[in-house]
Amino acid sequence: MVAYYDVFKALHIIFVVSWFAGLFYIVRLFIYHTEANQKPEVEKEILQRAFNLMQWRLWYIITTPAMILTVVFGTLMLFAIPGLLSLPWMQLKLAFVGILLVYHFISQGIMNRLKNGGSKWTSGHLRIWNEVATLLLVAIVFLVIKKDTLSWTGGIIGFFGVGIGLMMGIKLYKRLRKK
Repeated sequence: MVAYYDVFKALHIIFVVSWFAGLFYIVRLFIYHTEANQKPEVEKEILQRAFNLMQWRLWYIITTPAMILTVVFGTLMLFAIPGLLSLPWMQLKLAFVGILLVYHFISQGIMNRLKNGGSKWTSGHLRIWNEVATLLLVAIVFLVIKKDTLSWTGGIIGFFGVGIGLMMGIKLYKRLRKK
């Protein structure tokens, strides 16, 4: 099993990239879907039908299969080298991956509510929701690259620094969009 570790790792990275691409794009589609509610009825109906189809295809053909394969190959990496599970950085990474899985399924719930016309999310809330995935990506990548050389203080400051930067960017975008 150890001999296949690098193959599992390469496939894991490929499907992580695909998963995140799907997560980032699905929320953009949610934003456009939500903003379509402000259109005249005929246009709204056409747009929502199109967004429902695009969301379904993205979610069930790309995003969810990529999530499943990310977990499968990540698990195979841990079976190949079980000692990884005893490392604090790996335990923290797996906690962030757990949060990412929750994010994935909450996003699926948003998609289902949009399809049924029952979503209460505004486009502004969805823009913030989109940045949660960005924060998780940053945290996971830094944990994997820096491993035990990243201090807790530096990690926390960096995590919140990125979060604050993203929120400031959202506010700036909102102001520029209103002009």
